[in-house]
Amino acid sequence: MEEEKKPGSEERDERASLGGWLGHLLALPGEALAYATGKWKAMSASSDMLESAEPLALAPAAVARLKEPWTKLLASGHASGEKGHGAAEGSPWTADEGMLIQRIRSETAEANRNNVTRTEAYRNMYFRTPELHWALLAHLVSRNGGWNMTDLQGEWLPRLLTEEQRRDVFLFLERANALIFQDAYPQLLLYQWSRALGRSLFHLLPAFGVSKFMLPVWKLFWRDKDSALLTTALIVNEQHYIESRVVRNEYYEKRVLHTLFFGLQSLLQLNGVLFPYGSGGGKEACDGENGDGLQLAGLILEDFRDIHERIEFGKRLYAMLFGVPRVFDGARCFAAAVKHTGSRSDYAALLYEDVRHEPPRRVYEEKLLGGRLKKGASRIYSPALQAAWKDHPVEPAEQGDWFHSVDAILPYFRELPLPRNFELTNEYGLMLSKLELAVLAVQRGESPVSDEGNSKSGA
Repeated sequence: MEEEKKPGSEERDERASLGGWLGHLLALPGEALAYATGKWKAMSASSDMLESAEPLALAPAAVARLKEPWTKLLASGHASGEKGHGAAEGSPWTADEGMLIQRIRSETAEANRNNVTRTEAYRNMYFRTPELHWALLAHLVSRNGGWNMTDLQGEWLPRLLTEEQRRDVFLFLERANALIFQDAYPQLLLYQWSRALGRSLFHLLPAFGVSKFMLPVWKLFWRDKDSALLTTALIVNEQHYIESRVVRNEYYEKRVLHTLFFGLQSLLQLNGVLFPYGSGGGKEACDGENGDGLQLAGLILEDFRDIHERIEFGKRLYAMLFGVPRVFDGARCFAAAVKHTGSRSDYAALLYEDVRHEPPRRVYEEKLLGGRLKKGASRIYSPALQAAWKDHPVEPAEQGDWFHSVDAILPYFRELPLPRNFELTNEYGLMLSKLELAVLAVQRGESPVSDEGNSKSGA
């Protein structure tokens, strides 16, 4: 009888196999030296950029001013979202307020059709109201979400995952991104309307099911315009918002988060968030130098299932984006100049193509050498979102408010630490090389993904 594997043994097998891939990669002639040199250059570049950094700060006095209203809201038992779904009979809102609520709901639903429309909505919001730092951060993170979605139908993942597995991962990404947008975008619109009308409208937040946690934050922001405090609060709020609805959802836990794919993704460092801050070739250069080639800043999230790690990850991304001038200037210029399509050719047109110019071959042939295209190799296929996935209707979010303890959230408001190493251009090349090696290993029958059918193409 075949010996039953102990819990966690598949993950250990996967780690061992992947470690072998990395060893193989670094054993290639010149690869180890090139990687070590690139790593040193990345650390040096991060250090140089940090010299001109302008660290963001969370004012203790401002945080203290939130503690009392948060405590009172919890003590009163006032639950967000219990009031009103418009200006129906018995609604606490006036007729004009009811009309505005319906308008915001309609605009949110229209912009929430897919990743491209969401990403564009965040971008427009930031450039109209640049004090809303979170909108630019959300725009760039949403671009990464779109790239992750189209990767599932791109060059490599169809050779590693079945069609059903890829669809499950897409639905997971789509659900998380759509719910965050559904919760956050009405808040941004409400601020925009408050600014246009010259008076606070944040008493309408419960109409959109927004956590009571955000009400004092928006009121304080209306008065003080503390962008760092608001952005931190939105990071905390949105990650808590999806915790029970998506991350701890039984379906996604079983079908996505507990599958070998997510372990594979973490080990291959495919769960990075990248901010292009230099020319990627073929696109308008935003750095005025026009010769540095692709430059990427970012961070790697190790464990998506850990809400504390997700929040601190978001805070470090924010601190890097708005605290490091070189990253901010380049990423902001990229956001303004390059329309989001979901294809990675948006930021690296010399490396990726969004349309196949020849049918995919049954047997994959290596395209990369040292994270760059080999001479004569065709570009990596990275489709636009429209070509990869149909729009998926957003199902209503589960009811409930996550906010139950002031003490539990206060530690998130102590600091906004700058990451020490965030230049990922070289690391990104290694990520691509490791993923390509995974495909080649599957072809040789050495796949670490042992689920039945995982090594078969779902395309």
